[in-house]
Amino acid sequence: MPLSSLRTVAKPQNGVGAFILQCKSLTFHYCDWAGSSRGMNAFIRSSLPSFAKRNPSIEISVSPRPNQHPVIIANYINGRQKAICVRNLTNEGVREKAELLRDNSGEKNKRVTKPVTSLNESVRGIWSPLHGARVRI
Repeated sequence: MPLSSLRTVAKPQNGVGAFILQCKSLTFHYCDWAGSSRGMNAFIRSSLPSFAKRNPSIEISVSPRPNQHPVIIANYINGRQKAICVRNLTNEGVREKAELLRDNSGEKNKRVTKPVTSLNESVRGIWSPLHGARVRI
């Protein structure tokens, strides 16, 4: 009698099997003349090629924007767009902001009211230092 195996199909969840970055594209706007774009210009010349090699799934475009402050604009797969002004930042500061936009999910920032979010509430209740047998006040 031949044995038949059960076919299991995994639910598609981000992070299980393969991770998909939520950031679809990054656009770097800069000005050649303005002093506030010094850090952005240094980033574009020195760090942007290595940043692009490390992130092949992100479309990267660079465009001049005369007489304006430098801006990084990120487009996400959920359709949202986020922009960060990077005026007067250094090369490292621009890199940190680009990584922040790359790692972001594209969702609006939410206020966290509880430190832990769970589908099941605790059966035992909230712990207090006053619980226990040897508590003296």
